[in-house]
Amino acid sequence: MARRKDIDGSAGVPTFYGKELRYQRELAGLTLQQLVEGSFYGPSHLSEIERGERRMPAELAEHVDRVLKTDGFFERRCEDVRRARRSGHADWFEHTLEAEKRAETIEEWCPTLIPGLLETAAYTRALVRATHPLMTPEEVEEKVSARMARAQLFEDDHRTPEYWVILSESVLRCPLLPPEEMADQLGRISALTKRHRIIPQILPWNCGPHPLMLVGLLQLMTFPDAPPLAYLESEYSGDTIDDPALVKTYRKAYDRLRAAALAPEASLTMIDAAVEDYRNGKQRR
Repeated sequence: MARRKDIDGSAGVPTFYGKELRYQRELAGLTLQQLVEGSFYGPSHLSEIERGERRMPAELAEHVDRVLKTDGFFERRCEDVRRARRSGHADWFEHTLEAEKRAETIEEWCPTLIPGLLETAAYTRALVRATHPLMTPEEVEEKVSARMARAQLFEDDHRTPEYWVILSESVLRCPLLPPEEMADQLGRISALTKRHRIIPQILPWNCGPHPLMLVGLLQLMTFPDAPPLAYLESEYSGDTIDDPALVKTYRKAYDRLRAAALAPEASLTMIDAAVEDYRNGKQRR
C-alpha cells in the first residue's frame, strides 16, 4: 500500500516529484512495466525518475497523467524538475548534465582549463568571476555549488563511471589561482587518480600537431542502454552531438590524441611534481 507519509515535502524538487510519482503509481496498483506500457520508455527509465535520478520527459509525463488520471499534474510539474536540475548551469548544458549521471564511461579533452568535474571550488569561483564579471556574489556561489555537486559522481561507489581525461601540460603551468590554491587544485586530480577514480593523461606542450587542435572542451560518453554522445563546449555555448557518424569521428580523433599523450603513470608523476612546485614556490612558466 502506498504511504503518503513517505513523501517528504522538504526534499529537493526531483526527489519530491519522484516520490509522488511512486505514490500515485502504487495507489493505482500498477507496476513500473504496467505504467510505461503504450509509451516509448522502459521501466528502468521510470524507476530512475521515481528515485529522483532522472527528469521526466514531457511526453512521458503526459502518458503518466493519462494512465494515472492525475489531471495533468506530472506534465505541469516536470518543467519545475527540469529547472531545479539545471540550477546554476547554462540551459545548453542540461542534456549533458543529465547524461553524465547515466554514463558508463566519460572521456574528456581540455586544452586550456581543468574540466568542471575535477575543479575545486576556488578554481570554479575564479573562472566564473573572470567570465561573468557582473554577477552578484550570490549568483557566483550558485554556479560554484552546482559545479561541486557534479563532482559527487566520484564519491558514489555504485555509480562511478570510468573517467579518462587528457589535459594539456599548459593547464598545469597556468597559475589561475595563488600557488597554494593551485597546489590544492592539482592535488585533487592526483588524489582522485590514486583512489582509482580517474585516469589522467598529460599532452606535452611540445607534442606537435594533433587531431583536436581546433577543439575546445570535448566530452565523449557511452551508456549501457543508449548510443554514445559527444559534447563540445566553448565559454558561452555548448553543443551535444548524437549523430553516430560524427560521434565516431570524434572518437577516432580522441584515440589518436590519447596515443600522443604521456602514459597515465608518467602523467601522474608530472602532476605531483607540479603540486610540489606550487607548494614550494618553484612553479615553472
